[in-house]
Amino acid sequence: MVFWEGYVSDETMGTIAPIVVYWLYAGFYQLLPPLDMYRLHSRKEEEEKNSVPLVTVVKGVLFQQLVQATVAKLLFLLTSTADASGTMIQPSIPVQIVQFIIAMLVMDTWQYFVHRFMHQNKFLYRHVHSQHHRLVVPYAIGALYNHPLEGLLLDTFGGAISFLVSGMTARTAVIFFCFAVIKTVDDHCGLWLPGNIFHIFFQNNCAYHDIHHQLQGTKYNYSQPFFPIWDKILGTHMPYVLLKRPEGGFEVRLKKKD
Repeated sequence: MVFWEGYVSDETMGTIAPIVVYWLYAGFYQLLPPLDMYRLHSRKEEEEKNSVPLVTVVKGVLFQQLVQATVAKLLFLLTSTADASGTMIQPSIPVQIVQFIIAMLVMDTWQYFVHRFMHQNKFLYRHVHSQHHRLVVPYAIGALYNHPLEGLLLDTFGGAISFLVSGMTARTAVIFFCFAVIKTVDDHCGLWLPGNIFHIFFQNNCAYHDIHHQLQGTKYNYSQPFFPIWDKILGTHMPYVLLKRPEGGFEVRLKKKD
């Protein structure tokens, strides 16, 4: 039993909820006070280094979400196994947990190799992936600011493949897609907040990803959004140290490998 049962279908919820959750969570970060004592970059750095205005970022994210919603609706339509009454038998909680973990690993695998290829292929980097790196100083709303082709290949296809391989139902997908969205937004929030559960339970967090957005770190820390497994296996893992800045906040510095 879920709170939306009887109001909207799981398929509709799986299409709409990740978009709503994105703007609620990213909007929460956007509406926070400056919190200079927790920022990974100063506000001056954000203004000077980022080469795209907020309104352009918002438009880009909305377009990607339109594409994602269209693909999700089609995906759910083609894979629905509900009976004539519209009822879908849900697997047990342990099975759903296993499906969730499989989906996380599949998404990580897909995004690592597509992301890395977009850096290694000069044409794709120059004409596609560089759009995301115009935000040298990441912030929450810009988490899904990508070139449309990258948004389709990296995020939309990655989500679809994770859903298909894991065998999860649309109901489980609602939770998984919303969680993936929250994690992606948090990885771009640019704030090292005390007690943040994503910093506690995930090595792949906003500081880890911040290294990748720095000029000297673009060939490292490709993994997203959950675990740094592939970075560690394939030698692209770059550890970091967090240093307090005299003027407040933190600085993420590359920690040279031994």
